Amino acid sequence: MDLNSIKRTILAAVCVLALSSVNAVAQEIRSEISLQGTGFFTKDADGNGIRQHATDTGGFLVGYRYNFNRWLAAEANYGYDRNTQIYFGGTGARVESNIHQITGSAVVKLPSFARLQPYALAGGGALVFDPTGNAEGNFAGATTETRGAFVYGAGADYAFTRHISLRAEYRGYVYKAPDFNLAGLNTDSWTHMAQPSAGIVFRF
Repeated sequence: MDLNSIKRTILAAVCVLALSSVNAVAQEIRSEISLQGTGFFTKDADGNGIRQHATDTGGFLVGYRYNFNRWLAAEANYGYDRNTQIYFGGTGARVESNIHQITGSAVVKLPSFARLQPYALAGGGALVFDPTGNAEGNFAGATTETRGAFVYGAGADYAFTRHISLRAEYRGYVYKAPDFNLAGLNTDSWTHMAQPSAGIVFRF
């Protein structure tokens, strides 16, 4: 075999490997969109002679996750709930508000077994408390307030097919209790919200 034949053979081999790599990347699923129904359970907050209680409620969570590899991913989520914050002591009040969750997290995938893929997550973002203005939950002077939040959680996906999974998840949010920009409702304390959820995941 002469030098030119060797070169042609090597070039052909490189082309085959390159095409195989491109095909493998094209077939690899990296993106996910999720839609989950959620619970919303907030711990009472106490401070400055004020006790704050939030009603339990439910909502939804929509997310996009990008998988860098089989172990690590990043995700962005938007969630919505509506509840009522009730304040005792000092200035007694009720404020009904829409709560918007905007967060980003790093996701670590744990070893999978059968069709189950467990994972853990941690990140941060914001909770926006927006008073509804409804008569029964409207307190004069209450305005929209944004609180920074730390989010952590864990969950698992059960794969029905290569592109569809069922997800069960728990998220915890740590943030400063809202006061709707009113000094009379300020507990100056941190609280915790638990958010269990379940839903469906689409991979593409």
